[in-house]
Amino acid sequence: MVVLATSVCTKNGKVLVSRQFVSIPRSRIEGLLAAFPKLLSGNDNQQHTFIETTSVRYLYQRFEDLFLVVITNKASNIVEDLETLRILTKVVPDYCGAILNEKAIVENGFELIFAFDEVVSLGYKESVTLEQIRTFTELDSHEEKIHEMIEKNKEREAREEAKRRMKEIEREKREREKMGITSGMSSIGSGSMGGMGSGMGGR
Repeated sequence: MVVLATSVCTKNGKVLVSRQFVSIPRSRIEGLLAAFPKLLSGNDNQQHTFIETTSVRYLYQRFEDLFLVVITNKASNIVEDLETLRILTKVVPDYCGAILNEKAIVENGFELIFAFDEVVSLGYKESVTLEQIRTFTELDSHEEKIHEMIEKNKEREAREEAKRRMKEIEREKREREKMGITSGMSSIGSGSMGGMGSGMGGR
């Protein structure tokens, strides 16, 4: 089977989260999702089902006013398609909570995409359980947090180095100014002494 994309959208076709798994134009996926509400035409009261067109198959699960939509090619195995839909149907509430609405989906969008990637890889379903998906995404999240910490430490060190350099520049500037004043005073003193010496010599 080849899964083209997985999305969560409203019944009016507004896409909240979408993950594309194969290399096809994004506009193609957007067009397929835009056509989905029109294809429902009376089937949206069923618990879950699928719709076929001349080129693709839509599998969907309804969550109140939202739909989980899986788009595959026509050559895919319908049994495997339904299994993919089944596991994804568990993933969405597991990551977004029991009360599913637009806000919950959008707020957990990145986590959902990471979870979708654990279920489908390069268009093909992975043999994973919900527990494994949770473990893998938590590991990814942990690694991401470590990366963020490293980057933040680098930024902090760079700021501290910049501050240290600025202080050093200010210190050098003050020292040069002091040296300039001292040098000027020395010149004035030497000039005064020279003038006095000349005057005394004239007498």
